Amino acid sequence: MPDLISYTELHADAVATLSRWTATSPAADAARDRTLALLADGPVAMSRTHRAGHVTASALVLDPDGRVLLCLHGKIRRWMQLGGHCEPGDRTLVGTALREATEESGISGLTIEPEPIDVDIHQVACQGGSFHYDVRYTVLAPAGAVEQVSAESEALGWFPPDRLPEPLAHATAQLVPPALAALARRTRG
Repeated sequence: MPDLISYTELHADAVATLSRWTATSPAADAARDRTLALLADGPVAMSRTHRAGHVTASALVLDPDGRVLLCLHGKIRRWMQLGGHCEPGDRTLVGTALREATEESGISGLTIEPEPIDVDIHQVACQGGSFHYDVRYTVLAPAGAVEQVSAESEALGWFPPDRLPEPLAHATAQLVPPALAALARRTRG
């Protein structure tokens, strides 16, 4: 059983983040509502030991030219955004997504947009079968960033947003339009 006290602050942040977030699509709105219902279970919903499902955080990493960094996931053998499980030391969802993006890309100096761009719920093999309630963010890499493959990936690659690799993981492509919009807002501002 996880130390649920270590997830209390992260749980409160997840509830606050999703309660105030304006969804980017009808599907994301429905997923947000389902995730808030899961969060009613308390801090245990942040832990991978929660069989009903658990909140995860991921990031679509873009470079200044709008190319997308994807990883070929070692277990599911599909190209996808970076991200993963919340850890007991995590205090915010945005911090979890940035930690995961940094660990999995090997790139230092990443910056993250503070508001989610999507929420997606999908079945996973955790705990013999569970669900990830994945809160997704846009992360920006510095110019000239060089990625380094981590133990969780078979490969990393930069791709033009209109030429993503195959096979692509479920719901990865839907992250591209809101992520590019976040990049455009940042470069305008």
